[in-house]
Amino acid sequence: MRRERCDLVLMSRGLTPSVHLFSQSGGTLRFDERLDAFVPGASVARERSAGGCRGIFELSAVINDGFAAGEEAAKAAGFVVVRAGSRPYPKGVDKAFSGVEPPREAFTLKSFVDFENDVTDKDIKLATREGFRSVEHVKRYTTVGMATDQGKTSNANALGITAAALDKSITQLGHTTFRMPYKPVTLGTLAGMSRASLFDPMRTTPMHEWAAARGAIFEDVGQWKRARYFPQSGEDMRTAVNRECRTVRSAVGIFDASTLGKIEVVGRHAAEFMNRLYANDFTKLETGQCRYGIVLREDGFLLDDGVVARIAAEQFHVTTTTGGAARVLGMMEDLVQTEWPELDVWLTSTTDQWAVIAVQGPEARTLLAPLTEGIDLSKTGMPHMSVREGRILGIPARLFRVSFTGELGYEVNVPADYGLAVWEAIHQAGAPYGIVPYGTETMHVLRAEKGYIIVGQETDGTVTPDDVGLSRTIGKSKSDFVGKRSLARPAMLDPDRRQLVGLLTEDPSMVLEEGAQIVPTAKYVIPTKSYGYITSAYFSANLNRSSALALVAAGRARIGQRLFVAMPDSSISVQIVHPVFIDPQEERLNG
Repeated sequence: MRRERCDLVLMSRGLTPSVHLFSQSGGTLRFDERLDAFVPGASVARERSAGGCRGIFELSAVINDGFAAGEEAAKAAGFVVVRAGSRPYPKGVDKAFSGVEPPREAFTLKSFVDFENDVTDKDIKLATREGFRSVEHVKRYTTVGMATDQGKTSNANALGITAAALDKSITQLGHTTFRMPYKPVTLGTLAGMSRASLFDPMRTTPMHEWAAARGAIFEDVGQWKRARYFPQSGEDMRTAVNRECRTVRSAVGIFDASTLGKIEVVGRHAAEFMNRLYANDFTKLETGQCRYGIVLREDGFLLDDGVVARIAAEQFHVTTTTGGAARVLGMMEDLVQTEWPELDVWLTSTTDQWAVIAVQGPEARTLLAPLTEGIDLSKTGMPHMSVREGRILGIPARLFRVSFTGELGYEVNVPADYGLAVWEAIHQAGAPYGIVPYGTETMHVLRAEKGYIIVGQETDGTVTPDDVGLSRTIGKSKSDFVGKRSLARPAMLDPDRRQLVGLLTEDPSMVLEEGAQIVPTAKYVIPTKSYGYITSAYFSANLNRSSALALVAAGRARIGQRLFVAMPDSSISVQIVHPVFIDPQEERLNG
């Protein structure tokens, strides 16, 4: 027997709330002259109204009516109804409603009907004199019932006044649509589960619990929890970061890079798609090679960056910034669907499918070689910016020879379910080399020492590739790519544009403040001309001094000059230098 779904609306006391639910279900109401109220009429949905919502108010009658409605619903759904004993409330136990009809009086004075929209009885009567006969028209002409309470405090009176003015009964007049909710709703109810730790979804990597167990201090990056640094006993952040930085430069460090956005671009037109989207030239990228890629907006400003690896002739493994994954994928999907539908391309987000373990430092190759199978890790077998597929500890892996530290480095990509096991094995194998896990703060210091940018820190939505020293990445022979036309605008070629440079203070221990403005003179009066601002500033244990990156007007032409950083009570003298502080010849990177 086919069982139909039957929704039961059971309201034992009170009239209006359930009438609203009935109306919202599509049912039509009828006006009960005896009750001077609306009650359910013809039903549309599979529901049953019982008790007070249909004009029954005596407690015993309400409960008995509820039993009857429940039995009808059960039978309609195909169930056999068996009564277990008699109904608990005999007729006449409680009288909840006196049945006295409220008096009807003609309004002779000006009276407010809708207190939110200041609609009076005279406004309603004027509407009827103007020729409005439909209650819906009267509502819109006067705005009665259109405020935030949606007529909860005014509609009953408005209907009575309108009906009297038109010499009709309320039944003949009808009513407007009943709006939900009937009662005020708390903000907590609207928020639902989105409170406290559930207010914003929190994403963690496969190695999160390992890091937490070792005392890592975490920070929020987008929706991800990322280990910021790993303090040992008695260490503050600066001491821990200095130790991590020195170890990565002198031995080897391990870093959780699983949060990077990852997109698989596949199809016979995959290379053409990448070539049109990225400023770089990807048609000439060979299988097994990687390329640092930049994505521009239509206005020519830098949107995102990341390493792109060509896995096969028709397959690319694209990485994005942690916070830019959804933005880049959305842009890709939009272009494929609306601008270049003729391209045979499939896009798949694989961010959560890969755990990424960055192994960085002079000992990285020595550490990983015994753990890998089917991959030649030698300098010639796997040069910088290459990718190989093989196995690590018997687990399928994609191994990238890339570095965000400027040291010899690899990024081990394994299926996420194996991430923790591989991480622990690499960490254990690295013990003889003094391996350290390091976090995002150390990563920031190391990349700043090399002059590597972070989108969103060295960029602010008005930065071009040339501004941050990336003009070499643009495919000069390409006929077109997203943002190409905008790069030719005169303002983009202005030699006085802000450009990325390095800054050194006279006092090597002084760390500048990020965001601080750079001015031409030590003594300045506000307002004064700003030459730019500091984007990154750290103390470097490897340089044994502070350093900073900044966007400065005509910055490259000012290298060697002195400018000043404006502070509330003074100014700090700084020297403009090249933004690469360590290994400018990249001997370590290509080691």
